Amino acid sequence: MAQVCAICGKRSLNGNRISHAHNVSKRKWKPNLHVVHAVVAGQTKRIKVCTRCMRSGKVLKASR
Repeated sequence: MAQVCAICGKRSLNGNRISHAHNVSKRKWKPNLHVVHAVVAGQTKRIKVCTRCMRSGKVLKASR
């Protein structure tokens, strides 16, 4: 499964790692995702959610 937030769609970003000598190589920034038991459409499901969505209250966590 992809590294994508199920709520906001945040995903990995590509860029360059640049050293002090300006050597350039590829790198990736990954979102801070957690697998959470959440209530989705009245049912409990496991979804990948970024921490910003969890902190802002966009996710209703399910009690196990």
